[in-house]
Amino acid sequence: MGKHLIEFKNVCKTFDDTEVLKNINLHIDENEFLTLLGPSGCGKSTLLRIIAGFEEPTSGSVCFEGADLCGVPAYERKVNTVFQRYALFPHLDVYDNIAFGLHIKKLGSKEIDSKVRRVLELVNLKGFERRTIGSLSGGQQQRIAIARAIVNEPKVLLLDEPLAALDLKLRQGMQLELKNMQRELGITFVYVTHDQEEALTMSDTIVVMKEGTIQQIGKPTDIYNEPKNAYVADFIGESNIISGIMKHDCLVNIMDTDLECVDTGFAPDESVDVVIRPEDIYILDPDKGKITGVVESVTFKGVHYEMVIDSNGFKWLVHDTAKYEVGSDVSLLVKPFDIHIMKKS
Repeated sequence: MGKHLIEFKNVCKTFDDTEVLKNINLHIDENEFLTLLGPSGCGKSTLLRIIAGFEEPTSGSVCFEGADLCGVPAYERKVNTVFQRYALFPHLDVYDNIAFGLHIKKLGSKEIDSKVRRVLELVNLKGFERRTIGSLSGGQQQRIAIARAIVNEPKVLLLDEPLAALDLKLRQGMQLELKNMQRELGITFVYVTHDQEEALTMSDTIVVMKEGTIQQIGKPTDIYNEPKNAYVADFIGESNIISGIMKHDCLVNIMDTDLECVDTGFAPDESVDVVIRPEDIYILDPDKGKITGVVESVTFKGVHYEMVIDSNGFKWLVHDTAKYEVGSDVSLLVKPFDIHIMKKS
């Protein structure tokens, strides 16, 4: 990644005695696609609004290219925001919606024309210049909102759940387009979503948030494969989370069964959370694996079957390309590398 563009140092934000951001320390790099991920009310949009200048921190500092942003009004910041509601001007056509900010900057008509036509190509809407906003689909309106934001050539583009209103197929297409756009523009994207798949698909860096705190920062692969705690594991994809006892380094006991793992650094007999992904569990004949159970349900998911296996009351979620009939006695195998041990949350 490039140099640090935005830095949060010990940032707190309080609304009416409610602390919505608690001691946030975070840096966002130049040309990075960073996603703030978490459930509603975790503080991710407040963080975005502080960057944009719509909110000020209660305490702590935010720096942009090394300079303190405190007191710098929103219109003087080198950022633009794309909201979930596109906020396009219904009385202006596509061209004039995009050109609006350039007219305010008092640019010449030739320069405006060249910039507008370039961004329309970038968002794949060349030839739409004189279309009315009302004649566009939701996906097209979203692209116009993005075009209007990037035509001003901001250093940072802030996107607050911009694809939430689109249907699944369109949303997936737009995810790839946004990532390609970010690469082509070479500007920093800060993206807010509660959609784990969206975050994993597009991001260079994911910041997982919970109740105003940062739980983990990392690459998508790290967040998925090496979650820091049970909350992150549960939030990023589906997981089996079960209490265990770390007998000693590289040996954990769950459900009265000792399993080899690769984790170290725990105290002998320490209580831990054990995370195992559904795709990392192998289903075997009843006498082959250490954990036994009965197939309780089977759901076809297209590329795999999703099965629930009851083992002494614990419901294991397992993904497998082979189908096992409901009521079958089976056993489960998990390889040491696929067992993730975490400190108790």
